[in-house]
Amino acid sequence: MSTTARLARQKISTTIAPQTLEFLESLIANRDAQNLAEALDLAIEKLQVHENRERLAEATAAYFDNLNDAEAAEEQRLEAALAQTSAGIDFER
Repeated sequence: MSTTARLARQKISTTIAPQTLEFLESLIANRDAQNLAEALDLAIEKLQVHENRERLAEATAAYFDNLNDAEAAEEQRLEAALAQTSAGIDFER
């Protein structure tokens, strides 16, 4: 971790559940983090990614749920056009 990153960090003091500590220590043991601070940052980052994906899924579902018939038909035309143009693409490359 760079000196600049350390200077920007905030020191906190708190208590956590034993299973939370075990999880954070497992991140260190698996070399996903170098210390408890990094393990906590990583765990929170993963939670934020999960929450962002959940919000996106909910917003997408709401968008499609609120389409009128004309908008839904246009979405279906776009879907068909995209499926046709992407049929030959190897996404695994």
